[in-house]
Amino acid sequence: MRAARFIVVVVLAALASVYVFAGAPIAVAIFGVAVLHLLTSRSPWLLALQAALVYTACAGLGVSVGALGFLGGALLLSGLWPLTPLVVLSAALLAPSADATITMVLLSLVVYGLGSLVDRVDEMHRTRLALAAAAVAEERLRIAAELNAGLGRGLDAITTGCRAALANPGEAPRLLTEVVTTARTSLAEARTAASGYRATSLAPEITTARAMLEAAGIEVTARTGHTEPLGPAGSLLAALLREAVTDVIRLGSARTCLIETADVGPQVILRVTDDGHRTADDSPFDALPVREAGGALATTLSAEGRFTMEARLPRPLTAEQREAPRMGGLWQKLGASGGEERLAGSLFAVVLIGFCVKALLMQPTIAMAACQALIVAVQLSALPRGRHLGKLAAMVVLTYAPLPWFGPVWLGVAGFLAGPVLLVFPWWFSWPAVAAIMASVAALGVAYGLDPAVWLNLTVSTLVSGLVMYALLRLARIVGELRTARESLARSAIVEERLRAARDLHDLLGHSLAAILLRCELARRINQPEALEEIITMAEHAQQDLREVSGESSPRELSLTREAEQARATLAMAGVDVTLALEHPALPGEAETVLSTVLREAVTNVLRHSAARNCTIETSATEGLVRLSVSNDGVRAGEVRRGSAGIGNLTTRLATLDGRLTARLDAPWFHLDATAPYT
Repeated sequence: MRAARFIVVVVLAALASVYVFAGAPIAVAIFGVAVLHLLTSRSPWLLALQAALVYTACAGLGVSVGALGFLGGALLLSGLWPLTPLVVLSAALLAPSADATITMVLLSLVVYGLGSLVDRVDEMHRTRLALAAAAVAEERLRIAAELNAGLGRGLDAITTGCRAALANPGEAPRLLTEVVTTARTSLAEARTAASGYRATSLAPEITTARAMLEAAGIEVTARTGHTEPLGPAGSLLAALLREAVTDVIRLGSARTCLIETADVGPQVILRVTDDGHRTADDSPFDALPVREAGGALATTLSAEGRFTMEARLPRPLTAEQREAPRMGGLWQKLGASGGEERLAGSLFAVVLIGFCVKALLMQPTIAMAACQALIVAVQLSALPRGRHLGKLAAMVVLTYAPLPWFGPVWLGVAGFLAGPVLLVFPWWFSWPAVAAIMASVAALGVAYGLDPAVWLNLTVSTLVSGLVMYALLRLARIVGELRTARESLARSAIVEERLRAARDLHDLLGHSLAAILLRCELARRINQPEALEEIITMAEHAQQDLREVSGESSPRELSLTREAEQARATLAMAGVDVTLALEHPALPGEAETVLSTVLREAVTNVLRHSAARNCTIETSATEGLVRLSVSNDGVRAGEVRRGSAGIGNLTTRLATLDGRLTARLDAPWFHLDATAPYT
């Protein structure tokens, strides 16, 4: 926003300076009111003051009627735009000169363009957060519809089946079998949905990889340079990263590991480098369809013994890229980038053509018209967004080569060389270059014997024309950049919402469904009808978890003590002997909820991934930190766990509290420790 406003102030000051150098200091006041009108409130009083100043200058002080363009542009930006033709008519009456009237019209269009573009910049900036919030709200509705259609019906079926079994004891075995099937299906759906929500993003997998490698005693460096979302490429790259990390841990000889991602053109790159001992032929990645997805996979071994896996996959095309018209030059950029660039391009074209008309009024020859047509063609065919040095060279030739034939009339073309120079090059080169162009105009004006006031006016006009051209197209780019940033913010917010849903599905609802499934299987196996009431209560709690996951209700604050007691009961049902040693003080709600979630995930992992017979749950506090430790003896010697979504989720949750998660393997014991500040 500040850059856009600065550009407008500089251009308006340059436009006003033309009249100041012509001996009209009142142009300073006109400039001040124009800036206030464009960049602050569009007050009718400022419009009236602008009208009083410009008509005093033009009708009373003999200033060129071109200054009426400040008023004409202000009217075009207001609800009084129908009065603009009257201002044009008054300019023609005050100075019956086509050149002066054309100048006034062009200045009106420039002021209107600057005001319109800066308005659009402000609007884009104001609405960026609103767009992100709307995108998140829409994504939540979609997530809620998806989850309620599957998991919601499953939980309802579990509750209905348990109540039917209570009402019909003779049918209880059959009904419990159906409930177990439903619970198993719902748990699978929850895990699939969580995996699907994570699939468009590589970020959580990098978090998981870091946690797993650190738990194995490997020093990890992660450098992320890609942008989210990645679409299907994200899912495949996540699988590659999981395989790479598993392989590093399996070898057991690596001490360091580097994970890097980057966007290079239309591709996203994942690179994993470690110092483990192996050969270049070792590759656990052959089963993954990298090449089938249009990508490339390479493994190399450096002379220092560092093994690198590098994968390249094409990024999915955005909607704008898929729908971009197949045209060349500036018009492709204008057509594909939005109305603001079309407006800027159109205004620039009008300014170019207006200049040509003014020059032809002074020297109406076919040769001049042909050269002017070439200039317009060069400018509109490929206005530089990069360093189109060939086009700039053509503009240099068109600026200076015709001078021997057209004389000083052609000096005004230099402004349309200054504009591309300002657009193309960095400031440390462009401004000296523009100063050199202005100096050449002044020198040529002196060489042609022009009056000092004339060649000084031409010199200043060179800068003004260049700034106008730069401002219109630079402001249009700023709007385009803001639109891209705004849409990127919305996409990032959607990705973050999907990742939140994935974390909650995995950590909250996944735990609840796993506990329900375990309780249902136990009740069916030992014929425990009295457990049905407990299952119904658990299903009702899972419904609340589902509402939290889908964003339909606010997250609950969990109690670490209550979760520990429930963990003991759940593990006891699975035949695990649990030792509780809770010595934590009263905790802030957020810290207690996160640690409770850690405990839920740890219990779920004991049930899913181990053959534990013993589990210890301990809490303690010291020096403002609370520590939760969960250990179980269910890990078999030589077993290496693959990538865990839960570890990454918990690492992310704890990071929001400046907490830390560590995991270590001491077969058959697996230890999970979480620490978080609580004061």
